[in-house]
Amino acid sequence: MTVRVQREDFDVGAELAGLAAGNRRVGAITSFVGLVRDLHVREGYHRDAIDAMTLEHYPGMTETALEEIEAEANRRWPLEASLIIHRHGRLEPGDRIVLVAVASPHREAAFEACHFLIDWLKTKAPFWKVEDTPGGEQWVGAHEGDDQAAKKWER
Repeated sequence: MTVRVQREDFDVGAELAGLAAGNRRVGAITSFVGLVRDLHVREGYHRDAIDAMTLEHYPGMTETALEEIEAEANRRWPLEASLIIHRHGRLEPGDRIVLVAVASPHREAAFEACHFLIDWLKTKAPFWKVEDTPGGEQWVGAHEGDDQAAKKWER
């Protein structure tokens, strides 16, 4: 089980290859890669152009929150391995921002755990995001759709 918060980019293929290397109990690996878009959809219809996004965090606090989210996934599903990599700093459209991957003996558990992890990361991970737009900087607030997606995992 691994959590990393880093400025540097990551190699998705290398990360997935290493996730369950040598573990013969793994029958499925699922992953989600988030990218920075060149637009922001606000209120479901209005689109703002984005030149870049900067993510800020408090070292230590953010890693702890991500580890708690990962631990919750491991309590809920039979996972052999899990990985969360989240970048911080200035990112441009097309840059990778997050990788979530899980390995499980069963595909259904792998799919559900990966979905759970990204839904909870969107709402519970302490990152602050500011977008550079042609009109200036804009802080990114919470999205109702993300909150609704996370609620389906509440118990």
